[in-house]
Parts: sequence; structure tokens; C-alpha cells
Amino acid sequence: MSIDANLRDRAAKVVPGGMYGHLNAALHGPGYPQFFVRGEGCRQFDADGREYVDLMCSWGPIVLGHRHPAVESAVAARLAEGDCLNGPGPVYVELAELMVETIPQADWVMFSKNGTDATTQALMVARAATGRTKVLMAHGSYHGADPWCTPSPSGTTPNERADLIEFTYNDLAGAEAAAAQAEGPGGSDVAAIIVTPFKHDSFEDQELATPEFARGLRALADRLGAALVIDDVRGGWRLDLGGSWETLGVRPDLYAFSKAMANGHPIAAVTGVDALRGPAQTIYSTGSFWFNAAPMAAAKATIETLHAIGGVALMERAGTRLREGLAAQAAAHGFVVDQTGPVQIPWLSFEGDATLEKGMFWSSACLEEGVYLHPWHNWFISAAHTDADIDRALQGTDAAFARLRARFGAD
Repeated sequence: MSIDANLRDRAAKVVPGGMYGHLNAALHGPGYPQFFVRGEGCRQFDADGREYVDLMCSWGPIVLGHRHPAVESAVAARLAEGDCLNGPGPVYVELAELMVETIPQADWVMFSKNGTDATTQALMVARAATGRTKVLMAHGSYHGADPWCTPSPSGTTPNERADLIEFTYNDLAGAEAAAAQAEGPGGSDVAAIIVTPFKHDSFEDQELATPEFARGLRALADRLGAALVIDDVRGGWRLDLGGSWETLGVRPDLYAFSKAMANGHPIAAVTGVDALRGPAQTIYSTGSFWFNAAPMAAAKATIETLHAIGGVALMERAGTRLREGLAAQAAAHGFVVDQTGPVQIPWLSFEGDATLEKGMFWSSACLEEGVYLHPWHNWFISAAHTDADIDRALQGTDAAFARLRARFGAD
């Protein structure tokens, strides 16, 4: 029995199902390891010692590379003095100042731990500000794992999602129609519109937001007197350090950040405009570990390093090299593929592969060739992915395409 298999067997005895949530490797496809022991730059090593070029970056948090020295040095220094104390350290203020300086939309910041914390906190602020209940969101969008937004209804009640009204991503007319559903004798009951900066639903091709859609949602929120919330948990720190819709010239009232904010250390944040500062002070939202100093030190070091090295440009370069290489390989092996989403947060699907049979086979073949990517969830690029690392990944993906052709034939 492999070390990984032994650990799975032991886990099944003491954890429901052995593993749960999006990290359950049993859902990913044949051959995916469940347990990992080390990360180094853009490489990961599983419990059985196998090395992979990491194109998932721990599902997004790793933006500078595993164990980046500037981040880990900042964390070690903070841990040496104390992490969980009776109140936050001075880095609490320093990080908030840095984020307000970095993000043009931000007049203030509130910290928490997970992306779900941040999206939920943002909606609480919006409801406190407006006195309303309804929230408009795109159908299928992932905003976290709390009962109001979890993709699984198990363990929840219909009432916990009763205040959500859905529309189709990039369909401005649909968003307008959704808003009309919340009209009553007293006017609109829409507290917020929450939207991801691009469509990144699992099992589906990604879709960039059109400028018309982004500007239209901003105008709709203004007309309704509602808060526009951008869930930048997945896109934040990879597309633009000022917020992912800066590239579209659209700023929300509230941004929700997490994932890559501290290069793997647990922290999240909501940034808001000055008009919502007062309502933000009225909500009660906290956690025993939300004010730990070490993750804040990690976030500060991560943002400073991304500024210093031009991290967004590095990721764009690596992602473009990967996308171009995959396109050439797919064509050479006779496959029609779709590559969607920003190049820093890529995904590849096979045309006509509705059941993901080809995608699952190819991703498992990539795994055997030492390349860790995913068949139904978007991937992530980090600033640690050099040209040589991308070329090594492409070597593996090319071999995987050859095995796919041998199994299925060319398109």
C-alpha cells in the first residue's frame, strides 16, 4: 500500500468520508494524490515523494511560489514574538494602510480568514447600509460555503437562500429583470449585487466580463441604491493589484479578497468605500483567529513583493506561454480545445467533451507526467513559474496529448 493509500484508509476511520469539500481527490480523477508533504517554488511533492509542476497553486493561494523567503521570513519574525494575542499587532494597521494605498476603490479594510467570511461580511455591510434583504447574483457562481451560498443544499434550508435572485452572467438584461423581481410597494428591496470579476464556474468554460456588463451592473446598483460587491477571492492579486475590475474601469462599493492575499497563509479582507464606513461599524463579525498577526505579516510581505517584482506581469507572461504552448500541442495532436479565462487563471476543455471523459483522461495523464492541473476547476499561475518551468509543464502536457490520441483518436 502506498503512503497516500494508507493515509486515506486511516482518515476514513476518523473523518466522515475520509476527506470532504473541494480538496477531496477522489472527485478529481484517476491517480490524483490526496496527501502532500512539501512545496518549493512552483513544485509540489506528494506523500509518496512524487514531484509535480504545480498549475493549481494550492487552488489559488500560492501567488509568489511555495515558501517564498520574504513571506516566510516575515511570518517567522512575527511568530517569534507572538501570533494570537489579546489584540492585533501593529501590522494590522500597516496592512490596512498598504491595502488602502494599493486598491484605488478602498477607503477602509476589514479582515477575516476565508473567502466565505469576506463575501458574507460584504453582504452584511450592504444590508446594514440599505436596510434591505435581497441580493442579486449570477446563476452558478461560487461565493463560498456558508448556507446562503454553498453549491450543495445538504444540511441547509430553503429559507437560507430565499433572498437570492439569480441572473445569467454577462446578461445585463437578465440582471435588470432580476432586480425587477425585488420591486415592491415600498420600492426596491435589493441590498446588493454580488458578482465575480469573470465567470469561473466549475465544469464550464470560463467567461470574461464584458465592459458593457460591468458598467451596466455599476449603473444598476447606483439606480437601485444598492451596493455593488465584487467577489475577487479567486481573481485578486493575479489580474490587477488594485482589484480585478480596474482593468475595465469599474469600481465596486465592496471588494472581497482572500486566496492569494498572503501566499498561502490564512487571511481574507473586505475593502469598502467611505459611504459604507458607518454601516460597516454596526455589524458584528469576528473570529477567534481573525486578528492573528502572522498571516497579516504574510499578507503585507506578499503585497509588497508583488509590487516590487511586477508579479502580475510575470504571471501574465507565464500564462501566455502556457496557453500558446497548449494551443500548438492540441493542434499538432489533432484536438480542438477551448482555453478560457485570464491567462493567469487558465482552463482547458475539449470540444464536445460534455462528460469530461477526455478532460479527465488527459489531466490524469498530465499527472503521471509530473504536471498537476485539474479537469473541471480552473488552474492558477504564480510569479514563481519561470519560462523553464512552463516548458517543463508543456513537456508533460505534450506527452499527455499523445496518450489521449492513442486512446481516443484525433478529433
